[in-house]
Amino acid sequence: MKHLKFIIKVFMLFSIQINAQSQREIYNASVEAYENKDYKSFLKLTKTLDSLRPFHPTYTYNLVSANALNSNWEEAQVALRKLVLMNNTVDFESDLDFKTMEADEGYRIILALKKAQNKRVDTSKPIVSLSIKDLHPEGLVYLSKSKLWLASSVRKRKIVSFDSKTGLCINWLKDNTMFSVLAIKADTKEQFLWVATAAFPEMENFDKVLKGKAAILKVDIKSKQISKRFTVDGDAVFGDLIVANNGVVYVSDSGKPILYKIENEILSKFISFENEGYNLQGLAINKDQSKLFVADYLKGIALIDIKTKTTRWLAFPDLACPKGIDGLVFYDNSLIAIQNGVKPIRITQFQLNEQQNEIINFRILDNNRPEFNEPTLATMVGEELYFFANAPWNSYDENGVLDVNKVTNPMLFSCKLK
Repeated sequence: MKHLKFIIKVFMLFSIQINAQSQREIYNASVEAYENKDYKSFLKLTKTLDSLRPFHPTYTYNLVSANALNSNWEEAQVALRKLVLMNNTVDFESDLDFKTMEADEGYRIILALKKAQNKRVDTSKPIVSLSIKDLHPEGLVYLSKSKLWLASSVRKRKIVSFDSKTGLCINWLKDNTMFSVLAIKADTKEQFLWVATAAFPEMENFDKVLKGKAAILKVDIKSKQISKRFTVDGDAVFGDLIVANNGVVYVSDSGKPILYKIENEILSKFISFENEGYNLQGLAINKDQSKLFVADYLKGIALIDIKTKTTRWLAFPDLACPKGIDGLVFYDNSLIAIQNGVKPIRITQFQLNEQQNEIINFRILDNNRPEFNEPTLATMVGEELYFFANAPWNSYDENGVLDVNKVTNPMLFSCKLK
């Protein structure tokens, strides 16, 4: 079984704090069982880990190995296909644990799938590069009434306006009390801009005392003044938000899998995913405002009936990967997903059924684009999807210091969906 030597590092990067200790114990026991060639126990423990973290890259890899070592060919191929769909760069072909699978036709089909994942799909087109190289944009919005483009900045702790033809950026809102700025959304009247912020080591002038701080800002668009702040006790990472037509704001917390809402100027818990979710990300709402969709970076997409608050996790079609969804946009009875937590990075359109409670098909809009470093959030303007293609998250060191030599100017892309 390859990857055992660096597995602890991967594990620490992906473990959820609340149950990390129990996962470590189970994982250590699984490694011991493997080393002792107790493959039945290895399989049992690995299945347990996979049930706790269904798209953990290490657990999935070990699940393939455990099934192969127990001659469970079909189960091994299911897990291997899942592994390839979320990361087609994993070198499993030289792993001796997998050798017994090579003679099977299903294994050869998966090898072909791995190769096919490298196919480049170009649907989106570059629009403009922004003038501030180290801006590190995350969210963006177009204010149609004032014909103004706005972009948020993780590093610079501000919001800029930019010219969509020249890329020239001008400070639109810079406040010393703001943290890293993530999602930005306007209400239907474009009276207020709602801003999701969180304290990250990657932001300028970060102080350790700020760790776990987050705030939602309500900004008067006309005066460019912060009219109200919304916070919660304890650690939080407000990653995305969406404003319903009735003015209710829904907010995803990536620190804890909790969905909040702001209604009548009060921030409160709306739905808790603490018993079933991991890392909440992008939000989308359907046209009649009855359904809310929230992406979980490690699990997929949850559907919420806004009126009844009932939830369900959407099943994904064969050969579609639920993992790594960051930005999420509703468009024409479909969900557009920015998948930057998979390799290669892709943008996927998931078609919904008429009831909008099932995914019935999908198509890849973009795949394996060299320009795509880490696209994140996106916004719709008419029939076009807009997003920044190259957020420099992987250009920071462990202390949050940005290596500007690894950074290119932010590139705005658009995708015509019709």
